Amino acid sequence: MIDRPQTAYGMTADRLQEAVRRMSAFLWRKPAVGAGLLLAPPLGWFILIYLAALAALFISAFWSIDSFTGELDRTFTIANFQTIFESDVYRRIAIRTILMAAAVTITDVILAFPFAYYMVRLATPGQRVALFTLVLVPLWSSYLARVYAWRLIFANDGALNWLLHSFGFASVQIGYTNWAMWVVFSYIWLPFMIMPIYAAIERIPYSLFEASQDLGAKAWRTFFKVILPLAMPGVVAGSIFTFSLTLGDYITPVLVGGPGSDFIGNVVYANVGIANNIPFAAAYASIPLVVMALYLVGARRTGAFEVM
Repeated sequence: MIDRPQTAYGMTADRLQEAVRRMSAFLWRKPAVGAGLLLAPPLGWFILIYLAALAALFISAFWSIDSFTGELDRTFTIANFQTIFESDVYRRIAIRTILMAAAVTITDVILAFPFAYYMVRLATPGQRVALFTLVLVPLWSSYLARVYAWRLIFANDGALNWLLHSFGFASVQIGYTNWAMWVVFSYIWLPFMIMPIYAAIERIPYSLFEASQDLGAKAWRTFFKVILPLAMPGVVAGSIFTFSLTLGDYITPVLVGGPGSDFIGNVVYANVGIANNIPFAAAYASIPLVVMALYLVGARRTGAFEVM
């Protein structure tokens, strides 16, 4: 009599195969169970790591630091939020950050739309590959290297003033200002706007352009009535990247911005690393989260997510 090979738990290979077949048949009959098992690991990670971290952030925002001992006081209080809303300094920093994020987003939309449209409708295959390369190559380099490159461009004896002198213009002192931050942010996050808009325009059937022309619509009317509404999901997707990334950045204001150019991230960093006031840092860090939540709700009400 020939013995069947057994597994480590004493189950024969035939029984193991039979169990696998039964499980496969059960999952085939119950696709919802299979989908649940497939989603369980990433969903569990999302809940335990991402949502738990956000919950800890919001909870700690209602704690405080004992001014005498420096120890963490877990008594519920809204003193941190009162400090934020009652202080002119913290209000100005929050408003500056939000306005800069909005300005960068609008700038990138204006720059990305014609670029993406040319890539989709007018560029040859070779040109499209070259343009894709130009868009993606900067993302392969270090973030700090790109920011420091702009510092060199904006320096008093940098490339910008050298170019202006070559055409007979006077020097400009743009370095270490909010204008410099606006330019650097717009440059850094521009690829994150180009790619979603490119994907949105690429999905627009060319027959719609022909129908618009046949009905006598001019180019600008076609843009506002056909292209822009259908490409809006790409604009919304890109704006989520540019707006949120600008809201949370604190490196560019340090390297490019001047005095009075602090962002929300700089205040959070200072209170975590220098002042050791984690509850206040958590309260201040909740501002961009609330702003982005409101932005996503507004975008959802416009119906942009429904066609993404």
